[in-house]
Amino acid sequence: MQKNLITKIYRETDLKQIETQISMLGGKIKMDAPSFITFRLLSSFVVCLIVLFESKYAYIFAPIFTLIWYYAYYYIIISKPLKIRIRKLDHEALYFFEILTLTLESGRNLENSLEVTVANVHSELSDEFKKTLLEVHFGKSLMEALEDMKKRIPSETVNNIILNITQTNIFGSSMLDTMYNQIAFLRDKQILEIKGQINKIPNRISIISVLFVVPLILILILGPFILNFLG
Repeated sequence: MQKNLITKIYRETDLKQIETQISMLGGKIKMDAPSFITFRLLSSFVVCLIVLFESKYAYIFAPIFTLIWYYAYYYIIISKPLKIRIRKLDHEALYFFEILTLTLESGRNLENSLEVTVANVHSELSDEFKKTLLEVHFGKSLMEALEDMKKRIPSETVNNIILNITQTNIFGSSMLDTMYNQIAFLRDKQILEIKGQINKIPNRISIISVLFVVPLILILILGPFILNFLG
């Protein structure tokens, strides 16, 4: 009944989008899209009631705070954790695929190399590959399991590497050459991100100077004059 009501209120595309985003969180929230939307609506209604009973100008503040909570709930539960997970997976990708490449260099095939890698690398990305190998163990082909894995991964960087791996396997190209290129790309990407963070430092220092240092200097300069004036 709950799901039928939600499907009447929300479009199917919106429900699928939320369901996909929840699956990309790696099991960090234990609810499906209808449950998420139901709790979102109920909690927004509760916020509205609280403001109506507690605020003097409820007719103004109630809709404002309700809308703020409605969008903030999505940001807190899905959007923000998703961004954090993307950054984490991107950060883990270089080390994981470096170990995978070293394992491939020893002469193992892709599936055996993945098994060795996930056994020795402990990370969120490694856990996703463990799920993929488990699906292979229960009957899926490795390529099918990797395609399904892409649906659980919010990182475009990792998904592009998985896509290159599957295409290399299909067309019979050199897997090692593909991995060398992907590792070079990941290293360049990390270097660019570090340079970007370094370039932001002067702007942050300028903001801190304007907010704290400049007022302090003005107080030191004008302080004696103010004291004399008040005296």
